[in-house]
Amino acid sequence: MLILTRKKDEAIRIGEDIRIVLVQVKGGQVRIGIECPADTRVLREELYEAVRQENLNAISADPEQARILPKQTKFSQRKLPPT
Repeated sequence: MLILTRKKDEAIRIGEDIRIVLVQVKGGQVRIGIECPADTRVLREELYEAVRQENLNAISADPEQARILPKQTKFSQRKLPPT
């Protein structure tokens, strides 16, 4: 892990197209700004881990549960107009 020291409004570059700026330091919190291409996914660590865990749960789900799920939802009981 690379550890850098930055002051407010100073930045860090990652490659050519990612820039991280220290926006504010207040108490025990630090606010950062991230400039990156729109197709680059940026997530807080706790959100990334939650999504990863849900994906693992979905992969290991019982296929029978996936088959009967539409029968258990209110949406599947609605009658849609003919197209």
